Amino acid sequence: MFDIKRIEDSPLTNFIFNNPKVAPIWLPVRVYVGYIFLTAGFGKLQNEAWVGEKAGNALTGFISGALEKTAGAHPDVAMWYADFLQNIVLPNVVLWSGLVAWGEFLVGLALILGLFTGIAAFFGLFMNFNFMLAGTLSSNPILFVLGVLLMLGWKVAGFWGLDRYALPLLGTPWQKGRMFKKWLD
Repeated sequence: MFDIKRIEDSPLTNFIFNNPKVAPIWLPVRVYVGYIFLTAGFGKLQNEAWVGEKAGNALTGFISGALEKTAGAHPDVAMWYADFLQNIVLPNVVLWSGLVAWGEFLVGLALILGLFTGIAAFFGLFMNFNFMLAGTLSSNPILFVLGVLLMLGWKVAGFWGLDRYALPLLGTPWQKGRMFKKWLD
């Protein structure tokens, strides 16, 4: 019987996801994904159908299109997700519209700056997942895969960014940062 206390990563995986020397490779990936989110969110923040007087109109149209994709023998949108859109999102469409617009913008900004890269990548991934569940493809599958990679490589992906300074200062859930050491010790 095996007594496994720890399963080690392969040297390649360890190098890609844990070595700061790889930060220059992560930088264009992070900035690209950030740029896509930032421009999408900025466009929505400038559009009154998303956050202005007519807030919710654009999202209502998007949801209506998604609900139409529930028909047929092989629907693009699952009924459970259609129920979520119809019963949770549509009644609160103005709130959700603002969350999408600001969420895209803030995820993009955080990724470009390299600030809380893993958290930003998670929320970007979550939005992409929901867009795909709503039956849209476009660049979402590519952004989804890049988001997964950014989440896995968060320690290095933000190294050429503000994470290099913010994480040692603030810490992580398993390690106190300099800012909190004097308060928590």
